[in-house]
Amino acid sequence: MAANGQKTAEVAKVTGETKANSIENFSLPDTNGKMHTLDALKGTNGSVVIFLSAQCPVVKSYNARINQIAAEYAAKGINIIGINSNATESLDWVKSHAVETYKFPMLIDKGAVLADKLGATVTPEVFYLDAKNMLIYRGAIDNDRRGENITDPYLRSAFDLSLAGKKVERASANAFGCSIKKVVE
Repeated sequence: MAANGQKTAEVAKVTGETKANSIENFSLPDTNGKMHTLDALKGTNGSVVIFLSAQCPVVKSYNARINQIAAEYAAKGINIIGINSNATESLDWVKSHAVETYKFPMLIDKGAVLADKLGATVTPEVFYLDAKNMLIYRGAIDNDRRGENITDPYLRSAFDLSLAGKKVERASANAFGCSIKKVVE
């Protein structure tokens, strides 16, 4: 809070050290221009804000896994919310890619405002929030970009521990992928 009592940012800046960070509700348009809020899209047990790209080869290698996770955990009350913050990808491209690829909403973060506030730098990068928008886990989905030898399913482990009422010991893992392409002014 600022000295005058007003909030200083829409979304709390999340650092690499995940300590009881709360992510404030945000509002972004989907690929059709309709506005959505985090609170309206989250599931009864939380949500995952995932930064994605239509062109990133690492995201492409994760798409099947992302959709599988989305379907499996939506049934357990955790909804996936896709975010595209890439200035180099046209709305038409993002829209067609999202329609063809994902079964969850894709929101447009024009100017990478949300990405900057959360500290997201690559695609794919996830932020798992509980039902009260407290950050539980951030970073990579798992430890294998190709999906051929996954030994650490970071995001699934965080879900399962949290849903079982247990503490998520590994609250972050370095995300890897393609950089979020921002507007250069």
